[in-house]
Amino acid sequence: MKTMPELSTRQLRAFLALADQRNFTRAAQTCHLSQPAFSALIRALEDDLGARLFDRDTRSVQLTPEGRLFEGSARRLLEDMGGAIRDLADHVERRKGRVRVAALPSLAAGWLPGVFAEFMQKWPGITIDLSDALSDACLALVRGGQADFALAASGAGASEGNDLQSRTLCTDRFHLVCRADHPLAHEPRLTPRKIARWPFIQMARNSSVRQTLDAALHPVRLDAVFEVEHLATVTGLVEAGLGVSIVPGLTLFHFRRESLVTRPLPVAGLTRTVHLVQRREGSLSIAAQSLHDLIVERRGSLEVD
Repeated sequence: MKTMPELSTRQLRAFLALADQRNFTRAAQTCHLSQPAFSALIRALEDDLGARLFDRDTRSVQLTPEGRLFEGSARRLLEDMGGAIRDLADHVERRKGRVRVAALPSLAAGWLPGVFAEFMQKWPGITIDLSDALSDACLALVRGGQADFALAASGAGASEGNDLQSRTLCTDRFHLVCRADHPLAHEPRLTPRKIARWPFIQMARNSSVRQTLDAALHPVRLDAVFEVEHLATVTGLVEAGLGVSIVPGLTLFHFRRESLVTRPLPVAGLTRTVHLVQRREGSLSIAAQSLHDLIVERRGSLEVD
């Protein structure tokens, strides 16, 4: 089987210049080459392809049947290569691109939108795909290649695993949330045992909030009357007087209502660390790296009470 020739863009441009000009002198000028150098380039192309592409005489230059057959392919090859180079340049210059981010719902709803707005104002051609999910799901998306990086919490082992690497974004402290007329709203000294006397609105077992609470408050058992997955549900249940809850500082924007009170809960070990997580192997795209860097740069604006 004959080896596939390795054609250069220089050869293709020379061929198309001659096909258009039908004159060696004018085609050589178009390519900014001397006529002998240009003629040598055409001969080398014909040798590589094993076919004569032009009929030449003293008065004219014409494409052979093989030359006409090759012309369409040569134009498509150059156009495809030009398109690929332009597309890559758009990505390098951040005129185009896509970033896939997985994030805890508290960050996706609270802090990240402001960072996204700043990023998209600077680079409007880049699209951001956001998956708001619990930490375990966020990490699975990163591991599976469906997310470039994730903002996840330590309760789900965000910093564990040889396949992932992480950096700390912030440490999130926990707060009691209750109705303003609830006795705990004015309790001089909050403790887990005092909270455990009251009906409790608990988060789902696979959430980093629940995992952190269970570990930090053990052996105190909370009287869970509801177990829910969404903080909006916690807000409604607490506001209705059905129980109290303990939530991270990053989620407090959900509970800023006149009918509710939030209070810091000073319990040793009751914190969760939020990490910025990516795969250990492979680099981020230019677009993803740019958003990653902006998140790191803006982490000082994270409002953690």
